[in-house]
Amino acid sequence: MAALFGVSSTPSAAFGIRTIPSRRTSYATRISCVAWDPEGLLGAQKTTGHLARLEFKRRLEKDADAREAFENHVREEKERRRALRESRAIPDTAAELIEYFLDTEAQEIEYEIARLRPRLNDDFFGHLQFELGQLRFAVSKTEDMEDRVVELETLQKALKEGIEAYDRMQGELVTARKSLTTILTSKDIKATLLDMVEKNELNRSLLTLLDENISSAQKGNQKEAADFMEKIRGAVLKYVTV
Repeated sequence: MAALFGVSSTPSAAFGIRTIPSRRTSYATRISCVAWDPEGLLGAQKTTGHLARLEFKRRLEKDADAREAFENHVREEKERRRALRESRAIPDTAAELIEYFLDTEAQEIEYEIARLRPRLNDDFFGHLQFELGQLRFAVSKTEDMEDRVVELETLQKALKEGIEAYDRMQGELVTARKSLTTILTSKDIKATLLDMVEKNELNRSLLTLLDENISSAQKGNQKEAADFMEKIRGAVLKYVTV
């Protein structure tokens, strides 16, 4: 957000949904990973596929048809995800919320955690833990019950790690807003950036905030402002490990 550049017609392949083997001769697809970062907000992934992504990027730059096809794919995927988000009703109870997340596509987990963060509280995790306890200590266990334990344990781990990442990002965004204000009002941007580097105040959240401001300026036909922030972004990028 095709295998070369992380684009896949099967979202599970692209964004880390694990297929849990079920002893019922079928496969239950459930959430099992918090490496969901379609916009690249939470840090760079490992180097797996790095050369392939660079090669695909070079191909896009040279091949207009490939670039157009890729852009069309991105637009279609964004529209599909937008329609999916609008079609889903927010559940009322903790039990329904558990099923809601189990049925959520992996690349949508970040969005749903952000949207439902207030609901992911002690009461929710208490309910999840209570169900897990009942299943683990049941006198007689069925295969369905054992599969359910695996699903709930996986979901619990994924949500807790996702929440930790989301909360950390929110804290970084607060710092990023202050940093951006400092940069935009500075009389010597280069010196200001160097000072921020020493204080470890430059991070990916600042780049994200700049991207949002650049996009807003472009949509508002504020070309001069957009160009100015593009230059700032380029300068910040030199000091941020992406």
